[in-house]
Amino acid sequence: MAEFGYGIVVKVLELLGSVTFQEISSAWGIKSDLTKLERTIKAIKAVLLDVEEKQASDHRLSIWLGELKDVLKDAENVLDEFQYIVLQKEVMKRNGSTSKKVSNFFSSSNPLAVRFEMAHKIKSIRKRVDEISAEKDKFNLAQGLEDRKLNMQESRDMTHSFVPSQNVIGRNDDKIQIIDLLMQQDAGRNVSVIPIVGIGGLGKTTLAKLVYNNELVERHFQLRMWVCVSEDFNVTWLIKEILKSALVTIDENLSLDQLQIQLRGLLKDKKFLLVLDDVWNEDHKKWIELENLLLGGCNGSKLLVTTRNSSVATIMGTATTYNLKGLPKEDCMSLFVKLAFKVGQENKYPNLLNIGREIVKKCKGVPLAVSTLAGLLYSKVDEHEWKSIRDNEIWNLEQKEGDILPTLKLSYNQLPFHLKQCFAYCSVFPKDFEFKSLCLIQFWMAYGILQSPKDENVELEDVGDLYIKELLSRSFFQDFGQRDFMPIYTFKMHDLVHDLALSIARGECSVVTKKSTLAAEVCHLSFLENG
Repeated sequence: MAEFGYGIVVKVLELLGSVTFQEISSAWGIKSDLTKLERTIKAIKAVLLDVEEKQASDHRLSIWLGELKDVLKDAENVLDEFQYIVLQKEVMKRNGSTSKKVSNFFSSSNPLAVRFEMAHKIKSIRKRVDEISAEKDKFNLAQGLEDRKLNMQESRDMTHSFVPSQNVIGRNDDKIQIIDLLMQQDAGRNVSVIPIVGIGGLGKTTLAKLVYNNELVERHFQLRMWVCVSEDFNVTWLIKEILKSALVTIDENLSLDQLQIQLRGLLKDKKFLLVLDDVWNEDHKKWIELENLLLGGCNGSKLLVTTRNSSVATIMGTATTYNLKGLPKEDCMSLFVKLAFKVGQENKYPNLLNIGREIVKKCKGVPLAVSTLAGLLYSKVDEHEWKSIRDNEIWNLEQKEGDILPTLKLSYNQLPFHLKQCFAYCSVFPKDFEFKSLCLIQFWMAYGILQSPKDENVELEDVGDLYIKELLSRSFFQDFGQRDFMPIYTFKMHDLVHDLALSIARGECSVVTKKSTLAAEVCHLSFLENG
């Protein structure tokens, strides 16, 4: 919910900072109230990053955030009304006496009463915002956090390099293709990078494990190492983890210089394979710092990287990226049967098997989604429970740590605030909707959620285009398509990513169906069913 509050804060501050408000507020005698309102909202904005991190573990903070959002919406409405009155006067002045109809339409029988009413509304809003702002002090919120780190309970568990191959269903073709890439020699560089890219839960880590433990790979490389990177791309920590994976005993008190000497000594004249699992780093300098320490290996050494972000592949300077696709339906069904039924029991329940096939369809090839739903049904034979899972949106089902929605939410948590809000508003479109770039940009513009560019030469449409491409690179959008020489391109959201958007926007946006019940605080509705 913090992303919606943040978006309204940005919009209100833009209104308050506009030339129109600065000029008219003095003439109307409300400059003092607007200045105080602006100052208070800036103070609230400074703590919103910390609010987002803490609200999940503090119910009182969630309530406070809801109250803040309500008063900010009222503030936005009052300021929009204020701006509307100013535009009225401009229209009347521009048309003068030549357009009596326009003048009659906009004129007020008592302009002083209008000013008094607006001044009263603004003063009332300021007092309410002051009260909400005073409440924030009891939460001990930090101001101006730049690099928000995930709470430990939200971060992904560390991975290891082993998986029994007999426990993995499907992915054999992917395994063969990755192994083929690992065996190739790259004349241009002695250490090549192969990123495996795809959304959370698709099986990137499992595929990397299959490759890592393959007998051919074991024989091909003199040294193999596995490091789960997750969000922290700290070079000193990475060197230690690489050394530990190679079973090198290290002294924790060694300096960075001593550690890098140890690492270069380990890799010297060896053909090695290093797996960096779950990489999020988009800082090119950090990557170069690590890469420089890995160049001492023999030609043919490889880095296998799993990531949700195709930008990571670009940063690592690789020409070969392996985009992992969904698991075929047959394999998904085999996985579901294995996890939902006790061994050999599936044939006793043909009705449940048929419902299971429909459940598998909604997973759209994502193994973790299959595992999540199958786990909810394990050893259950009540047909009603199976239909409940089939007919429910995934975001309505109970989710444990490591299930599909918490896993996807890690990607969402890494987004900057402005992208979080734009992504969440996509929830009002139906599943499998084909977005057109220009239409989505205009949609975001209509909501006022695109940040005004600092460069006056940059159009707001260009900002929206940048946002779309950023979300595409992070796997929130997929199925990119573009006709030759056409400036408009198309894309879609994976159904599970759409479920994520629905879960985030719940309470703010709602899709209306025949079965809908609407929360009182919902502001945006989408009607998807005819009749």
